[in-house]
Amino acid sequence: MDRITVPAAEGRAIPVARGQRVRVITPAGHQAADFFAYNADDLNEWLSPMHSWVTTRSIKPRPGDQFLSRFRRPMLTLIEDKAGGCHDMLIAACDQARYTQFGHAAPHRSCAANLAEAMAALGHKVAVTPQPVNFFTNTHVEADGKLISPPNPVTPGSHVELEALMNLIVVVSSCPFDLKVPGWAINAGGGVTELLVEVR
Repeated sequence: MDRITVPAAEGRAIPVARGQRVRVITPAGHQAADFFAYNADDLNEWLSPMHSWVTTRSIKPRPGDQFLSRFRRPMLTLIEDKAGGCHDMLIAACDQARYTQFGHAAPHRSCAANLAEAMAALGHKVAVTPQPVNFFTNTHVEADGKLISPPNPVTPGSHVELEALMNLIVVVSSCPFDLKVPGWAINAGGGVTELLVEVR
């Protein structure tokens, strides 16, 4: 088994072979994990939450659900969820433009930048930031269609486990979002913390 630490507010890209399992863990709890996946043999094929939930008919991933690529091919299966279903497939990866919109003009780490940096460490250039699966993210769509993300209740040590259905490069970002925006907490108030990824 390989265990990779994803430092707080950073990202890591990890090759995963077909049939291997990937476990994403929030040791301190509450930490959102932006999750991306690419076909290792063709980086133009990446995980697409929109193509996934139109097939599963659920905007929350559930054990047994498959994550599909933008070409509608199965990439991963969610095997185990020990985070109580607290996940999101609607929110785009944070980027510098989002922080600027929230009034934070200074440079700020982001999941989009973490993705690009992590892939660059493996020698790959990312031209498009795909929509991630946001594990451990407490997003709700209210009856009037309003989208909110209150503090997430995910407890320390919670995890999800997925099985790779093709050779992949997965990227896990410890979401750096730490702005005090009403109704948009993303991470809980304890600050951004590290994640662990196990591959076996």
